[in-house]
Formats: sequence, C-alpha cells, structure tokens
Amino acid sequence: MDSVLEKRKILKEKLKKRQQIYGGWTSLAHPSITEILCASGIEFLGIDLEHSTISQEQSQRIIAACNAAGVVCLPRIASHNKEMARRILDSGADGLIVPMVNNPDDVHAMIEWVKYPPVGKRGFGVSRAQGYGVDFAEYTSTWNESSILIAQIESIDAVNGIDEILKINELDGVMVGPYDISGSLKIPGQIDHPKVVEAGLRVVEACRKMGKACGNQLVEPNLQNMKEAQAKGYTFTILSSDVFILWKWAAARRNDIAGL
Repeated sequence: MDSVLEKRKILKEKLKKRQQIYGGWTSLAHPSITEILCASGIEFLGIDLEHSTISQEQSQRIIAACNAAGVVCLPRIASHNKEMARRILDSGADGLIVPMVNNPDDVHAMIEWVKYPPVGKRGFGVSRAQGYGVDFAEYTSTWNESSILIAQIESIDAVNGIDEILKINELDGVMVGPYDISGSLKIPGQIDHPKVVEAGLRVVEACRKMGKACGNQLVEPNLQNMKEAQAKGYTFTILSSDVFILWKWAAARRNDIAGL
C-alpha cells in the first residue's frame, strides 16, 4: 500500500505543478500487454473502459500489473455511472478519467463518486483497494487527498465553459478530446480543422491561466511531436495505445505485402 500511495501522491503533485508527465493507454485486456507498456517509463496508464470490451475482472488484473510495475493506473469509465466508478475504484485504481464532462455539475457529480465523506459520497467498502481490510484505515484516511480526477473536454459546450469547470479544486486536470469536439462542431473526424485546433488551444490557455494540468494523446508519438505538444502547453501526454500501435503496424505491413 505504501508504494502505491507514494506513486499516486507523486503524480498528483506533478499534475498540480503542471510538470511534464507521459502516460500510456490500454484497450486490450491481457495484463502482459500492460506489463510491456509499463516498461516504457510511463508514469501512468489509462484503461479504456469506454471503447473496449475490458471487464471489471480484467480491469483489476491490469490495475494489479500497474501496481507491481510502480505505475499509476487511471481507468477511463464508460459513462457517468456511479456504480462503475465505485467498482473500479474498489479494484484499486488511483483515480478516474471521466469522458464527456460538459459543465461544473458533471464535475461535482464526479467528486461525489470518487471522494469519501465529507468531500464526496463514496461508500466505504472492503475490497482490493483497501487491502481487503488490512489497509483500510490508511487507504480511507489518505484517499481524498491523494486520489486523481481527470475530466475529458470533448464538446464545444465544455470548451465554452472551461473556465467554470477549471475553478473546481478537486479536479486535477483535463484532457482535450479533438475527435468528439469535431463532432460537436459538425465537422466529425476533422481534427486538424482550424475550429477544432482553436478549441483545443482555448482549453490549453485556460488551463495555463488557472494553473491546471492539460493533457492530450498522440496516435504516433515521436520525439518531435512530443516536444511540439509540450511547446503548445500540454503538460501531460498519452503516448499512443496498444490498439494504435498494432493498427499502425498492421497497416504498414499490409502495404508492404501488397507491394511485393
């Protein structure tokens, strides 16, 4: 418990100070994939529960692999679902990434799910997160201060209201979701469209002014675009994902085979 808590506190402090952080992403359930991704030097791993078939039981195995590797685990839940949030936290997750956060009310609901009373309304249970009871007192007494909460900004409504969202102290940072922003602007998939780019930069600038961490994801990360993301003002970056890595490999090999 001590090492997991310490890693969580370190990452939370880096988010607070807007220091550079790099993470990974898994949409595939096997913990061996998690172990490989964690060997890259990333500081946190996201589990995609929104667009994958990863189950509750599989999530717990991924979280355990992260714990063993000393990597913070931040699952993205599928929707604004209190039950899913409670179950994934009790599995040992270090916090949550929540999709489609559009306004301060959404953030306050997140806080209720994630934090124990008196800050929130998370129920007290005994499960893996609490060491099946062995670490109950330490976990419950340190959780509110150490847990991590990230909101995904994925609509133009959220962009327009970003200042009010960022005023909420319990929010550790936000992630820009350009694909869904493009859909909300009625130009779906055009993530390089000036309107989408401008919306993303508005979020980055608001985070800079409010002192909040701001993240993005690179499909094909390399040293150049990692530096470019940093220069734009992003303070944490997810470096591809297991699905993106395999997709790009498959597409390249298909072209190679067709060319022989």
